[in-house]
Amino acid sequence: MTTAPLCPTDPTSFANSHEVVVRHSHIDMTVDFAGKLLRGTVDHTIRCVAAAGADRLVLDSSFVKVPSATVAATGAALKFELADRHDIYGSAVIIQLPAKLAHGEELVVRIGFETTDKCTALQWLEPSQTVGKQFPYLFSQCQAIHARSLLPCQDTPGVKHTYTASVTSPSHLRALMSAVPTGETEAFNGLKTYKFEQKTAIPSYLIAVAAGNIVGKRVGPRTTVWSEPEVVEAAAWEFVDTETFIKTGEELLTPYTWGIYDLLLLPASFPYGGMENPCLTYVTPTLLAGDRSLVDVVAHEIAHSWMGNLVTPVSWEHFWLNEGFTVFIERKIVSRLHGEPSRHFSSIIGFKALKESVDHFDEIKHPEYSCLCPRIHGNDPDDVFSSVPYEKGYNLLFYLEKLVGGPAVFEPYVKAHVEKFSHTSITSADFKNFLFEYFRTAEGGSKIPLLESVDWESWFFKAGMPIVDNHFDTSLAVACESLANRWDAARSDPNPDFGKDVFDGFNSNQKVMFFEKLLDKPVFAHHTLQAMDKTYHLAEIQNAEIKCRWQWLCLNAEYEPIFPAVTAFITSVGRMKFVRPLYRALAKCKNGRELAVKTFTEHRSFYHPICAGMVAKDLGV
Repeated sequence: MTTAPLCPTDPTSFANSHEVVVRHSHIDMTVDFAGKLLRGTVDHTIRCVAAAGADRLVLDSSFVKVPSATVAATGAALKFELADRHDIYGSAVIIQLPAKLAHGEELVVRIGFETTDKCTALQWLEPSQTVGKQFPYLFSQCQAIHARSLLPCQDTPGVKHTYTASVTSPSHLRALMSAVPTGETEAFNGLKTYKFEQKTAIPSYLIAVAAGNIVGKRVGPRTTVWSEPEVVEAAAWEFVDTETFIKTGEELLTPYTWGIYDLLLLPASFPYGGMENPCLTYVTPTLLAGDRSLVDVVAHEIAHSWMGNLVTPVSWEHFWLNEGFTVFIERKIVSRLHGEPSRHFSSIIGFKALKESVDHFDEIKHPEYSCLCPRIHGNDPDDVFSSVPYEKGYNLLFYLEKLVGGPAVFEPYVKAHVEKFSHTSITSADFKNFLFEYFRTAEGGSKIPLLESVDWESWFFKAGMPIVDNHFDTSLAVACESLANRWDAARSDPNPDFGKDVFDGFNSNQKVMFFEKLLDKPVFAHHTLQAMDKTYHLAEIQNAEIKCRWQWLCLNAEYEPIFPAVTAFITSVGRMKFVRPLYRALAKCKNGRELAVKTFTEHRSFYHPICAGMVAKDLGV
């Protein structure tokens, strides 16, 4: 067997992208629900980028069968081998080209593939795991390095390519992808083939496929909301303002280039709040609050249409360029629609999430994961995933905006950043260099001394909280903190009762903030928690953000009457934002460890493989 070297620009990939790059892929695959697998071929159009030429193509794979490699035009077989498996990064597929390619020369290589039951990108749901309970369901989640378990590819964000696809599925189970649908045809034996085209080059982690009992409802000129039929009306109502978000993003940045912006409401096991697959954003059903109070997640995913999808980090060590910029634009959109205090209010909530992530990494003895640019060599990007790239990255950009003179000065730079780097993959050094380049001419060059005063080394590479303490407008948070302080001061009162009026007057985000403030305080006595529940009817709250924090507050106090509600919640949703902290908090309770492990073991198949793997690590099982 062979050991393959890692990619020079990405320590989590084996791709020889310094020699040849994939420019386009055509995927032809069949969804086999009975076998719980995808099988088919992928035609990679590769181009030699090495001045000295190249005689091989190296792709990433992980637990995917590779039965063949041929020259697409002739069918001539190509010699290939799977290198020794790396525990985290999988197996390199090393394909010998029929002749050495000269610089700029192209070739189409066809590779057969079949997924296996160890595929970490796919979750196959039984009918019982869906809303309708009648049909199976499939969806993929390829970020960060899981596309390689779907099909052999250059699985690094440093390589971007267009793609077309044909997906054959049972005719009653619609297939969707992260691309524009271009048609559908009846195949044979009750099958239908769906065709797609993605004209904008994307990294492999944005390849997405879903199939199930899916119907759509149009809610805007560029948007169809897709979901199971039982919830399509509720989903369409919740996300009806999507076009407003898109237009606001365009006003801030550049025209939306992806054609359509569809949303797919996935079953409950989806591990994230949203996933920015181009043309088909995935969203979690935990956003269906019934009052549109949680749709800011859609603003976040729309912001990815520019930050991440157009301007992409070259590797996961620069992930903050994706998420930090996206949070910055998300909150700009919120500010435009709801006022500047709303942006600051969200920033305060985000800062609390950042501190929780930093504290967690300290607790598990990996403080280096809280660096803005963490060193991932030998590590799994999923292990490093946290609020850090989102909120620490946002705090850097917020600081820079204030430093150079505010939104009127900084927002034109952000637009220029998109114009400069669209359709490319960049590093943090690229970001910094262009920031200086832009301000050498903008504002008469007067901002350069300010930028030179920034401690860039510490911002990028120092673990822990941001080195600058940004000050946010607290006007929307004052009432939340005041009510939390009243409860804190009433600890000795056996029957505290402040009435419901103030709490009921809060919007959903303010209720989240109220519980965040309580979580910052020493644990509360059980009689105080009982009084809160009685006063605010907390057991009846359906908003997942509020429910999570209420249950977390109770678990911190080892309030065992909450245990049944916690286990019911974490086995009905798969969103890691809620599942992981609640499992960890439950396991820390004196009588909770055994329950946490038992609950997870019995329900492991409910979770997406990414979520299941992370919770298993959290619990040490």
